[in-house]
Amino acid sequence: MVLSSSNITNVFLNFWAPFIGNSSVTAQSNNGTSGNGTDVAAVRKPRGVAERLPPGIIVRESDLHLRRLWGNPTSDDATGKYLLTLPVGYTEKAYVNATIHKFSDKFDIVLFHYDGRINEWDEFEWSKRVVHVSARKQAKWWFAKRFLQPSIVAAYEYVFLWDEDLGVDSFTAEDYVSIVRKHGLGISQPALDKTRGRRPQYEVTGRRPAGEIHKSRFVEVMAPVFSRDAWTCVWHMIQNDLVHGWGLDYNFWRCVDEPDEQIGVVDAQFVVHRGVPTLLNQGNGERDATSAKVRSRQFDEMRSFNARITNADKQLAQANNAAADHHT
Repeated sequence: MVLSSSNITNVFLNFWAPFIGNSSVTAQSNNGTSGNGTDVAAVRKPRGVAERLPPGIIVRESDLHLRRLWGNPTSDDATGKYLLTLPVGYTEKAYVNATIHKFSDKFDIVLFHYDGRINEWDEFEWSKRVVHVSARKQAKWWFAKRFLQPSIVAAYEYVFLWDEDLGVDSFTAEDYVSIVRKHGLGISQPALDKTRGRRPQYEVTGRRPAGEIHKSRFVEVMAPVFSRDAWTCVWHMIQNDLVHGWGLDYNFWRCVDEPDEQIGVVDAQFVVHRGVPTLLNQGNGERDATSAKVRSRQFDEMRSFNARITNADKQLAQANNAAADHHT
């Protein structure tokens, strides 16, 4: 059998059609059809994962658990039940080390390095078991928006999004988790010790020794802990270009069903806020970047965030009113 050049092309395309997907490459015979009379463009697959893949092979979620390169995957260590993330600079290594030792092997851990120094952490044995992500002079919420997408952290019941400058002598992570689960807190933080370190900026986050927790409707961006469901909501509220996260904590209440009941401060597990201005110091040494200018941007971002969420609320109210008018 002798094949013409057009027939050869059509045979080739018919074979590769399932793999080409939405390729813009098409071939037509002189009458615009394939050799069997079918429009070649029609063999291209439609857009969308559901149309391209069989449902049984689709995996929509992942995790941040390290896996070995050898052995049977079913024999790998189990993914952690909870996740701890910390933005870190090497100068604060003693406090970071102390914090990590308060978290059991039920936690997967991610360190966000804002100073570019990763290899030095190998002096700690645990460093080989955690995930290291490095981006110079970036803030915690910049990292969170890019690396803690809901589909990536879906495996974890609680996500700890802490600063690095916390004293943890009076804190144990698993006891903390037991308390927040017991009280149904979707968003929480450990209480701040009023007798040591920097005094709490907000009275409501200070420790009240008489009880296990107190309901607060508010926690700070310093050391929040989110349930899986609450974090999904908070992640969507983080603005891609507003890297400091200022203003988020005033709106965490939006991410639980009952803010007065599901947001609280855990008094039985408390920390000391050392108040080290690590982010402010990251501005020094760059052209036109000083601590004062970093602080100025933080306030500018908070004003921008407040304006955006106010406008979003107005737009939603207008849309709801229009929909109600349409149905009356």
